[in-house]
Amino acid sequence: MFWFLLIAMVVVVAAVTLAVVGGGDSEVLPEVAPEQLVDPLPTGRPVDRDDIEELRLPVTARGYRMADVDDVLGRLAAELAERDERIAELEAALAAGGGRPGPSMRKDDGQ
Repeated sequence: MFWFLLIAMVVVVAAVTLAVVGGGDSEVLPEVAPEQLVDPLPTGRPVDRDDIEELRLPVTARGYRMADVDDVLGRLAAELAERDERIAELEAALAAGGGRPGPSMRKDDGQ
């Protein structure tokens, strides 16, 4: 009786496994092209708040595409480092000068 139950249990487990996994007769789903980042961050100018608010990263089956997230975070990190460095330079020049920034320290806005 023990052997009969053991063999029956193995057959049931095998049948369930084949039903779940598929016996090889099922159709294979076609590969879907991954979504691409539609509007990446601008390269010709610094990133501003509106660029970040409008940024939408494409979603995949298991979350966001790692390469797109890495690119965006790398760009933001670089720009924040540049801004921090510029702020430190301006604060040092302001402290050394003891007053208002001179014309060479003002940002040129093209006017």
